[in-house]
Amino acid sequence: MRKSMLFGFLLVFLGLALPGTQGKILPRCDLVKILRQHGFEGFVGKTVADWICLVQHESSYNTKAFHDNGPSRDYGIFQINSKYWCDDGKTRGSKNACHISCSKFQDDNIEDDIKCAKKIAQEAKGLGPWYGWKNHCKGKNLSSYVKGC
Repeated sequence: MRKSMLFGFLLVFLGLALPGTQGKILPRCDLVKILRQHGFEGFVGKTVADWICLVQHESSYNTKAFHDNGPSRDYGIFQINSKYWCDDGKTRGSKNACHISCSKFQDDNIEDDIKCAKKIAQEAKGLGPWYGWKNHCKGKNLSSYVKGC
């Protein structure tokens, strides 16, 4: 009996001490609803479908998405870059224009991600800073990204 209790305790401890590397995967239609509620339809001349396509190709809807680009890194569901928009404590000369720690873009609360993504899009006057959007979404019929939502 003692071994099974110890094993159970160990499993619980490991589950708490070692958080998963995969974040919350937001269902597509849930994200459509969230983006509509936050005024993304028509924002910088783009549709919610543009944003959903962007998110699919940048992070696959994963709130903990991370990509190391060498001198900088991309964080969260919108893959926000540490060179310009957030501080990760690793990127030299980070501008941190959103005034936030990059780690905040890797939790399940995407309110701060949304605020910074809108700032990026507003400053760029569109979605050009995101290669996922430029390479997979720009100029295409994206109605399937919001269909059924």
